[in-house]
Amino acid sequence: MSLQWIDSRDIAIELVELYPEVDPTQVRFTDLRDWIIALDEFDDDIDHCNEKILEAVQMCWIDEQ
Repeated sequence: MSLQWIDSRDIAIELVELYPEVDPTQVRFTDLRDWIIALDEFDDDIDHCNEKILEAVQMCWIDEQ
C-alpha cells in the first residue's frame, strides 16, 4: 500500500504507531512534513504538500490518539 498526501487518516495511523509519545498539537509542520516523507509507504510528490494537507493530517492524528 502506498500513501499519498490525500491519505490523511492512513498517514495519521502510521504516525500514531511510530510516535506514540508525541502530542500532535505540539508538532511543527516542518517536522510533520519530514516525518510523513520518511514513511516507508509514502509515495507522492513531496512538492505537493501545503499547510491545508498538514492540518488535515494533524487533525486525523489527534482523532486517532
